[in-house]
Amino acid sequence: MAQDTIFIQGLKTQAVIGVYDWEKQFKQPLIFDLSLATDLRAAAQSDRLADTVNYKAISDEIIELVAASRFELIESLAEAVCQHIFDHHAGVSAIELTLHKPNAVIETDSVGLKIHRQR
Repeated sequence: MAQDTIFIQGLKTQAVIGVYDWEKQFKQPLIFDLSLATDLRAAAQSDRLADTVNYKAISDEIIELVAASRFELIESLAEAVCQHIFDHHAGVSAIELTLHKPNAVIETDSVGLKIHRQR
């Protein structure tokens, strides 16, 4: 099977997230980078959106999921995003997700995490 990648880089979202009371008072920016492993040969042959992983749909779904979430940890949110993608996009066989929380530590440009999940 081919190991191709569709990526989404710099997806900007807003969420109420954090363990501290002050973090639960307002939305904070979060930025997602995703690499989605898939097989793109069928889409390349057919030139049809139905034969590929729709990065616009996934981006919109992540924005909606994040806006509705109320997690304390970005670890929990990242796991929920990966599970959502696997549940709704059968063509994705693996995900590498980087989640940035730029305002979490004022002395840094960003902090965050990187996870890799496979079906």
